[in-house]
Amino acid sequence: MTDTKELLHYKIYDESPNKEWLIFIHGAGGSIVTWKYQVAAFKPYFRLLLLDLRDHGKSKNMYPEYESYDFDIVAGDILKVIDHLGIEKAHFMSLSLGSVILQKIEAKRPAMVDKMIMAGGVFRATWKIKLFVHSAKFLNYLLPYRVMYNLFSWVVLPRKNHADSRRMFRLQSQKLNQNEYLKWVGLYKDFFRLLKNYFRKELQSISLVVMGDEDHVFFEAAKKFVSHHKQMAQLVIFEHCGHICNIEEYEKFNQTVLSFLLDRPQALAQ
Repeated sequence: MTDTKELLHYKIYDESPNKEWLIFIHGAGGSIVTWKYQVAAFKPYFRLLLLDLRDHGKSKNMYPEYESYDFDIVAGDILKVIDHLGIEKAHFMSLSLGSVILQKIEAKRPAMVDKMIMAGGVFRATWKIKLFVHSAKFLNYLLPYRVMYNLFSWVVLPRKNHADSRRMFRLQSQKLNQNEYLKWVGLYKDFFRLLKNYFRKELQSISLVVMGDEDHVFFEAAKKFVSHHKQMAQLVIFEHCGHICNIEEYEKFNQTVLSFLLDRPQALAQ
């Protein structure tokens, strides 16, 4: 009989009960490993909570099972862990699709969310994003899902300097099976609806958006999102950097985000 889990797999780095919580939400196809360059940099300042989303990493055979997913289910999984640990307030850091999950959590529990960091965020259904998603739907009928992940890793991360990020993405995405992959692709209807709603909805939390200028699929939408929410959001752009900026430019990323969280505006502006 297969073991089932009611809580996502998670890992805590808790050096002091007096420090604030920082919770990490990876993107589709990722895992806790996504944040391998952040743990050492952030744990001296915060209590860290890293999670594997449903079907990702070690979060396998989750209970209850669902025939299909929506963002209420995905965000609800994270909130179950947060409630289990008794966390009342936290900063949140997300990557890629995690930005949509994070905004869903903020909509559900605005008083719980302190500052938000959205790296390589997804903010608007531009023609590039629609083409990306609908191509994935169509190619599902022609190609095995692992071939799909390899193909789209090249689409999102095409340059030589993206190689480490591309390799990490491929290795972690292989932990999903075909059925799990199709359930995540099936989020697209809820995904487009939420992008439209969150682009217009006022942010409740002070936010930092970190993007690489070579993130050709998502960069322009991020700029428009921050411009629309300029009272609550700030954009930092890394030159010659791709989608997974927390890995490709991890030292600069860590310094930038720490400056934001620790209220060091001069360092953040550099």
